[in-house]
Amino acid sequence: MTDPANDQPDLPEAPADLQVPDDLSALTGSAEPDLAALITQVADAEALAAACALAEIDVDAVPTPVGALAVLRDRSEGLPQRAAAQISQVVKGVPLILVTRRGEQLSCHRWADGVDEGELPPGLVLGGAPEALEDLVTGHLTVADLPGVVPSAGIGRLKAVRMLSAVSRRARKKK
Repeated sequence: MTDPANDQPDLPEAPADLQVPDDLSALTGSAEPDLAALITQVADAEALAAACALAEIDVDAVPTPVGALAVLRDRSEGLPQRAAAQISQVVKGVPLILVTRRGEQLSCHRWADGVDEGELPPGLVLGGAPEALEDLVTGHLTVADLPGVVPSAGIGRLKAVRMLSAVSRRARKKK
């Protein structure tokens, strides 16, 4: 119906508790992020890939000067958070940061000992993050473009234990 006084259609009243989110990407369908990566302080990409294989998390471990990144291959709903919880329990006492990108929206959460300790400002995280992460987040590079990537896929439990033992022996020899 149209109101003849102002030639405008009659619209229903909006509910008083209606909230319009700042990020409308959730309205477009999938909640799966375009990118999900864990910033860790694990020095060796092989060790991180082996730990992820033991936890049955499919990642590409990327070496960086400040610690390896774990780029999740499966980003289905809730999996990035479960991966962050599991890996932060494996490296007890050492926090990690889960970075997710949905469209142009970045989200960063600090995890320690299996607990989400809250959101961090993406600008602060990227300011101190390895260059490889910035390249991945901006889309300048893909994981395949980065050197030294170690996939966790195909690493069996026995091989993962051997890899972790070898990394541990190398670390002891350096001391």
